[in-house]
Amino acid sequence: MLHVTLFTKKDCKLCGEVKADLQALQSQYPHRLVEVDIETDAALKERYGRILPVVEVGPYTLQAPISRQKLQMTLGAATDRKNQLEKLDDPVYKYKMEKGKNLTTGDRISFWIAKRYLLILNLFMLIYVGLPILAPALMYLGAEGPAQIIYRVYKPLCHQFGFRSFFLFGEQPFYPLAEAKVAGYKTFEETTGILGVDDPYSMSRFDARNYIGDPTVGYKTALCQRDLAIYAAILVFGVFYGATGRRLKSLHWLAWLLLGIAPIGLDGFSQLFSQFNWEWLAALVPYRESTPYLRVLTGALFGLFTAWFAYPNIEESMSETRQYYVKKAAVIEAAE
Repeated sequence: MLHVTLFTKKDCKLCGEVKADLQALQSQYPHRLVEVDIETDAALKERYGRILPVVEVGPYTLQAPISRQKLQMTLGAATDRKNQLEKLDDPVYKYKMEKGKNLTTGDRISFWIAKRYLLILNLFMLIYVGLPILAPALMYLGAEGPAQIIYRVYKPLCHQFGFRSFFLFGEQPFYPLAEAKVAGYKTFEETTGILGVDDPYSMSRFDARNYIGDPTVGYKTALCQRDLAIYAAILVFGVFYGATGRRLKSLHWLAWLLLGIAPIGLDGFSQLFSQFNWEWLAALVPYRESTPYLRVLTGALFGLFTAWFAYPNIEESMSETRQYYVKKAAVIEAAE
């Protein structure tokens, strides 16, 4: 038997007329009518709200205005197609029909994730950003064991150089290298006594990476300044995106490249290449060490515009998933 899906809403006069026409055609084209209220899902409401009624029969879709003649032609075409596939004993068709009879555990999990994906992402980002900030707080409170675990977990994910990290509960929020030329702040070298860290080949960099701090200097975060800015910006956008009803459209890829990728690439790579001891490169790229302000700014821009580019695309995919399972659940309920 054919499955006919009618997307409708309360007090829709045209939807009622289409439903009456389908009932009149029931004897000629036997079918099971499934009504889906678009007001049960925001994505359905946005997609179909202005074009109701909408009828789906197999691969065929009709939208207002829908006459009885159009319904008759579409039901006839769908019936012929169904009969032809059954005659051919199409395995793909049989698999789809069998799969559509039940809402499996996998279906329920997928639907649950599709409805709550943004909450999951925001919670993940909150934890991912929160733990590196919790680590220095734990050190300050004397809970060194849990703090060390956090530092170790994040060590493969970030360089954790002390001179490019924030410090909490100390004299300064950061201790830049002398080469960064940040006025008004003690440098990392004079504060810690770790020298030679300006050389990327120096073993002192291992000391700078392992340096956590002390009660006077403060304790460093488990992620560097740039990484904290990246993930904090993603979290902020995720919360804003959810608060505004997930209506923002995806940022154009060219704007993402110019506003998100270019600044962090220019700041990061110019710093990286300038610090290699290559004579031919030194003439092109003078030695430079980025400042904490630039690292935070470029990291935040990257995180913000990357989330703006990615989240609406994720929403589009999840919206399609939600619509599929809403329709599938309605079909199963109608068959019971």
